[in-house]
Amino acid sequence: MNPQAKLIFTISLLMGSTITMSSNHWITAWAGLEINTLAILPLIAKSHHPRAIEAATKYFLTQATASTLLLFSSMTNAWHTGQWDITQLTCPASSMILTSAIAMKLGLAPFHFWFPEVLQGCSLITGLLLSTAMKLPPMALFFMTSQSLNPTLLVTMAIISAALGGWTGLNQTQTRKILAFSSISHLGWMSIIMIYSPKLAMLNFYLYTIMTAAVFLTLNSINTLNLSTLMTTWTKTPALSAALMITLLSLAGLPPLTGFLPKWLIIQELTKQEMIPAATIMALLSLLSLFFYLRLAYCATITLPPHTTNHMKQWHTSKPINATVAILVITSTMLLPLAPMIPTIL
Repeated sequence: MNPQAKLIFTISLLMGSTITMSSNHWITAWAGLEINTLAILPLIAKSHHPRAIEAATKYFLTQATASTLLLFSSMTNAWHTGQWDITQLTCPASSMILTSAIAMKLGLAPFHFWFPEVLQGCSLITGLLLSTAMKLPPMALFFMTSQSLNPTLLVTMAIISAALGGWTGLNQTQTRKILAFSSISHLGWMSIIMIYSPKLAMLNFYLYTIMTAAVFLTLNSINTLNLSTLMTTWTKTPALSAALMITLLSLAGLPPLTGFLPKWLIIQELTKQEMIPAATIMALLSLLSLFFYLRLAYCATITLPPHTTNHMKQWHTSKPINATVAILVITSTMLLPLAPMIPTIL
């Protein structure tokens, strides 16, 4: 892609996210989301592969539908209340429609079907943008309207997302699809706590962004798209493969790694809100995600030679690893000691 065009699309992404997150009016928030959508579409379709074109088309149709629902929700609320302020969402029907629209934009179940297919059709770097940066504006809208959202609908979608994210990721062999179902599962954890502690939900999102960025950039460094290729990466970069294993375990939420911190705090907050059944269900459903994280971690550090490879083994390379990967790996594994500080901040 032309560097000038890539610069324009990147600036548009930043501008669209900034407009949405800093707006108080529904129309400006919608405009920022539309700028984001139009800026990411060329990045998804830049390889000109039929799967990439299909992914861009699916993404455009889904986001256009979600934006339409968001506009309909804001207009219905303005019709009942006479104002377009984002924080004044008092109409119950508008609240339910808005929750569905943002869930569609994020990829929450049952509106999750587009996300694995789109992620599978784009490159790893574009997939990283879709999994992290493109979810920030909808999460900001969730944050601003958290007091007006429908608790029953959001908790139901959160539990379904955690269940489907774990179940449907069990038999996948493509790393991008596995990370897509991982994202759906993590979105369930963020959504279930959004009403009761929005700051904790945003903390979960930030830590998820750090860990997902570490995994995506590591996979991009070793050029790995499926499990069969991942099995041979230990011959090229053994240290990076070991770091990938630890990062994946952190993403799974195992102590004493960083990924355990948000799940610990969310379960604690749900218990305080007397939602012990929901906390128990979420904790049990996280075991499903743990299975495919462990499978990925095992493939990353496998000690036996693969049995069905038809390509030559690639041994150590002199390609330098980006310092960003090292920083993200460290932060995605060693932030748990900050746990005593978090409740004072929140």
